[in-house]
Amino acid sequence: MVNASSAVRAASLALATFLFAGGFAQSVAQTPAASTHQAQIDRNGLLILIKSTLIGLDQANKTGNYSVLRDLAAPSFAMANNAARLAEIFANLRRDKIDLSGVLVLEPQLSVLPEITPQGMLHFAGFFPSAPTQINFEMLFAPIEGQWRLFGVSTNLGSSTPAPPQPPTPQAAASTPARPAAHAATKKSAPEKR
Repeated sequence: MVNASSAVRAASLALATFLFAGGFAQSVAQTPAASTHQAQIDRNGLLILIKSTLIGLDQANKTGNYSVLRDLAAPSFAMANNAARLAEIFANLRRDKIDLSGVLVLEPQLSVLPEITPQGMLHFAGFFPSAPTQINFEMLFAPIEGQWRLFGVSTNLGSSTPAPPQPPTPQAAASTPARPAAHAATKKSAPEKR
C-alpha cells in the first residue's frame, strides 16, 4: 500500500491533510452528538463513497491534476478550492509519493459510524488497517440532487500498532499541573474505536 521509502518517512513523520469547504470541519467538531442521527446508507454505498474518494485523491496526487476531484465534489467545495489550491494542500502526499491504491483491496474499519449532521451532511470516519502504517480518514458529504457529493476529506497515516504511553519526565511531572491530553492533527495516533 505504501512504498518502502514512504513507509520510512511516514514512520518518522506523521502526514495529515485536512480539507473542508467553508469551515464546516469546526462546526462538525463542535456539534453535540445528540443533534446528529444515524445515516440510512447501505454498506456498498458507503464503500463506494470511501474508496472512490480516496482513489480520486490518489489519482489526483499521481497526475498532479485535481480538477476531476474538485469537479465531482459539492459546488461549495469546488468554489472554495480551485485545482491549484488542492495541489498545494496535498503537496505532502505527492512529495512523499504516498500510494493510496491499496484501499481498493482492503476493508475499511469505521471509528465514527455514518451519521447525518444537523446541516443534513453525511459524516463518518475510519481507517484502513495495513502494515507498517494505516490510512486514517474522515469524510463529509453534502446531498446534491439526490447524490452524496464530497464536501470535506481528511487523511493521515498512522501507526498500525498502538504506541505505549510515554511516562512524564520527573522534572516535567513536578512542574506541570495535570490537564486533559490533546493531540495535534499532525501527530500519529491510533484511531479511536467506538
